[in-house]
Amino acid sequence: MSVLLLTHRACLLHDPGEFHPECPDRLRAVLGALDREEFGDLLRDEAPEATVEQLARVHPRHYVEAICGIRPPAGESVPLDGDTVMSAGSAEAALRAAGAGVAAVDAVLAGGVRRAFCAVRPPGHHAEPGRPMGFCLFANAVVAARHAQAAHGVARVAVVDFDVHHGNGSQACVEGDASILYASSHQWPLYPGTGDRQERGVGNVFNAPLPPGADGTAFRAAWAEALLPAIEAFAPGLVVISAGFDGHARDPLAQLRLREADFAWLTAELCAIAERHCGGHVVSLLEGGYDLEALASSTAAHVRVLLRA
Repeated sequence: MSVLLLTHRACLLHDPGEFHPECPDRLRAVLGALDREEFGDLLRDEAPEATVEQLARVHPRHYVEAICGIRPPAGESVPLDGDTVMSAGSAEAALRAAGAGVAAVDAVLAGGVRRAFCAVRPPGHHAEPGRPMGFCLFANAVVAARHAQAAHGVARVAVVDFDVHHGNGSQACVEGDASILYASSHQWPLYPGTGDRQERGVGNVFNAPLPPGADGTAFRAAWAEALLPAIEAFAPGLVVISAGFDGHARDPLAQLRLREADFAWLTAELCAIAERHCGGHVVSLLEGGYDLEALASSTAAHVRVLLRA
């Protein structure tokens, strides 16, 4: 069985404005990297829009309807906070980004593919249940996890986040529910200021903060010694990855010193856990990464492992 790539051209139409780091060129760089011949075995499909019902498993319905209703005229934008902006194409892009995770879960759990990668934007892991934040509108990874539970009866889902920024939104969405594990490595101190080791939810939250300048050795140790054993013990019925590549040494928004090989190593470890517990079922969604060259090469390294592990 192969790997499914889900994306949509609407995700290029979310325009936070000139000089904003979460720009459409990010997705162009990712898709350009995955258009190379070595990725010819990828199955490819368009991301559908998530429904209000699917989003409302995570976010209050009034919040979902409010975000979907923000559709400024072409060329205009609506700031939601100091970092998060909606343009004319943002609502559809956000619906497609969340819908990609839903469709990926359906494809993986129906047995047609074992793994899926969602090349989408805007990202999602900072979106709290009732608040957009940090470039994010909907908590895409958690929407996927909730869909796996509601539509496919998966008892336990692991949401695994290696973005350089802590996924405060994902954690806030699940920290009271022991059926979803949230595991994150991230730089600290750094935006958004959450992700302390003592934040444990109901025993389902595992954070491994890393100091500025931490390299691949420290990153791998954090996962090998703390986070991977927690995921293993949880025995997930599905692994959902928030795949942020802004921990790369080239990234301008943080100070970790990771390389492509570190992302590939962790991807292989997560795939191995999935093989042992849930038939290899992995759904991965793009989060951060703001140096275009590093983003492209790191995504390629990640998807290469999804294809071959």
